[in-house]
Amino acid sequence: MKPRLLISVLALSLLFIMGVYFLTNPSYEKSLRAKYYYEMGDYREAYSLAKEAFGLDLYNRMAATVMAQSRTSLKYVHYIEDAKKYMLDIDKIAEHENILDADRARIKLICRIMLSSYIKLAPSVITDDKLVEEAAMYHDKFEKLLEKVNSY
Repeated sequence: MKPRLLISVLALSLLFIMGVYFLTNPSYEKSLRAKYYYEMGDYREAYSLAKEAFGLDLYNRMAATVMAQSRTSLKYVHYIEDAKKYMLDIDKIAEHENILDADRARIKLICRIMLSSYIKLAPSVITDDKLVEEAAMYHDKFEKLLEKVNSY
């Protein structure tokens, strides 16, 4: 029974030492904060902190992972922001009774830009499903809009 107790105490001590090192090392502390911000959806702050943590320790895999995931999520955020902005522009054009050929050409161009931008997005397992779904929804809208504009 004694060897088991000794091994258990040794294992717990090692885990404690690793935990203390993990929490007191500035690189790992920043990467933990970055992971928190990533989970909260603040991808810009998560990317910034993860980049700092990675700069402090190039072997910090957590920082590298959070940085890569934040970068991917930020691409989705930018796509969605652009899509919302362009949809507002298209809605303003659609308010007119007669849509000019120049406006149709502008709508086609916007749709093609957004469709090609969507192809460049590459979701990963960790990418927030809401971001992926919202981007896919806008992609579908731009596809349908391009079909409508091309049919005129």
